Amino acid sequence: MSDAQPAHKRILLKLSGEALMGDDAFGINRATIVRMVEEVAEVVRMGVEVAIVIGGGNIFRGVAGGSVGMDRATADYMGMLATVMNALALADAMNKQGLIARVMSAIAIEQVVEPYVRPKALQYLEEGKVVIFAAGTGNPFFTTDTAAALRGAEIGAELVLKATKVDGVYSADPKKDPSATRYSKLSFDDAMAQNLGIMDATAFALCRDQKLPIRVFSIFKHGALKRVVMGEDEGTLVHA
Repeated sequence: MSDAQPAHKRILLKLSGEALMGDDAFGINRATIVRMVEEVAEVVRMGVEVAIVIGGGNIFRGVAGGSVGMDRATADYMGMLATVMNALALADAMNKQGLIARVMSAIAIEQVVEPYVRPKALQYLEEGKVVIFAAGTGNPFFTTDTAAALRGAEIGAELVLKATKVDGVYSADPKKDPSATRYSKLSFDDAMAQNLGIMDATAFALCRDQKLPIRVFSIFKHGALKRVVMGEDEGTLVHA
């Protein structure tokens, strides 16, 4: 057993709704969610405080392009409700793994989930509970990437982790260009200059302004989350 201590005490993990689909066309793949929760459980048991922001694309965008021609604000509210469904599924899987998870929603649905209250979220994190932030920012026209940046800043996270299907940011699409190389580190300015599209512009600007580093990594790579919190060279670090 190594006595190495985690490099980060409190992290904000951004999961896309699509990450929960596994190989399915839409919805929640049980085996995929269980595997993700095992990765999270490993770092929680190391004493790392974990908050999660979850997307909703697996439920809403998966419904036969249902948002086509729809009022943008209405579509965004539907997407927020989809994130609540994902958050409940994630919390259920965590509770079955022996973790204690709390879902906090930016939209009031008090029969189902708690409202987001910052001091309560901080209390839960200090108690070792996993806090899952649902319903984005509670406002239309903002992505769940922006919710991740906002909540990360609010809770004093040391790092925002953007979980993707690729193990970092590459100089080109690694599936199309075999010579593409992974960036180990990037400055915010370099990432913007190269238009790498790591997060949407609002989220990215918020992280840059708050000097909140972002690490892009693959949630599907076994042990990657643990390597990130231990400060190892996993994925790509975007920093001030």
